[in-house]
Amino acid sequence: MNEIAKNILETVSDFNGEFKGAYNIRVNGMCASRQSTENIKIGQKEGAPGLVVTVAAGTVGETVYVPACVTAGGIDDLVYNDFHIGENADVTIVAGCGVHSDDEADAKHNGIHRFFVGKGAKVLYKEKHIGTGKGRGAKRINPVTDAYLDEGSVLTMDTIQLSGVDSTDRKTTAKLAKNAKIIVRERLLTDGEEYARTDFDVILEGENSGADVVSRSVAKGNSKQEYFSRIVGKCPCTGHTECDAILADNGKVLATPSLVAEHQDAALIHEAAIGKIAGEQIMKLRTLGLTEAEAEETIIKGFLK
Repeated sequence: MNEIAKNILETVSDFNGEFKGAYNIRVNGMCASRQSTENIKIGQKEGAPGLVVTVAAGTVGETVYVPACVTAGGIDDLVYNDFHIGENADVTIVAGCGVHSDDEADAKHNGIHRFFVGKGAKVLYKEKHIGTGKGRGAKRINPVTDAYLDEGSVLTMDTIQLSGVDSTDRKTTAKLAKNAKIIVRERLLTDGEEYARTDFDVILEGENSGADVVSRSVAKGNSKQEYFSRIVGKCPCTGHTECDAILADNGKVLATPSLVAEHQDAALIHEAAIGKIAGEQIMKLRTLGLTEAEAEETIIKGFLK
């Protein structure tokens, strides 16, 4: 790995020179290093670039790392990763990604992840995205996540886009069985001429299933964001989708949360709030000695925390 890859890994996956446990490090479309453990096996996907990660039933407290880096312009990386989580497992998956370009060529990464979460299993999925480099080549990251949750399982998705990604199209779909839950916490920051689109589609198929989908974002410069979400309740279930956004400079945000109730006991809620930073918040921090720019940055960091 070169220094660019190491810096990206430190940012998106807390890499400190090594990973403990199961991991696969992908750099410029190739496997840079891989390790399985007794309970978590990582193998090559047949017929397509990517991985098959298998977590044994009953595995508790382990973490698997599957970060990806693109370190130069002119690289268009595509990967298909499947995660099979055994019954009653409780694991963390870290899958950060960074793209870097110092020239005129685009750097791209498209990750298609499928989760098959077994009965009673719990998964915390953590994903950070970042674009780096001083070149004019665009940094593009387009993640796709498809999740299938078996009875009583829980998937928590903690996703962050830090900075520097010129365009991103983020698609997530989920189908939930009886008593299954999905919790999504998305945070996005765009600046300059950057564009971000988020699209959630959750189908609550099993009785007492639930979804809590929350997106927080800040649009700075001339950037534009679009947020779409759809929760479909086909049974007695609960669903909540929320988009909160802060506008700075000439940023633009479109928020379109939607609900489809196909059962009289489907309890579904949607919320959306878009606005600028309140003047009194800025003033309060300035009385503590911060400049206006420092105050704004402090508020934004707290909002996206």
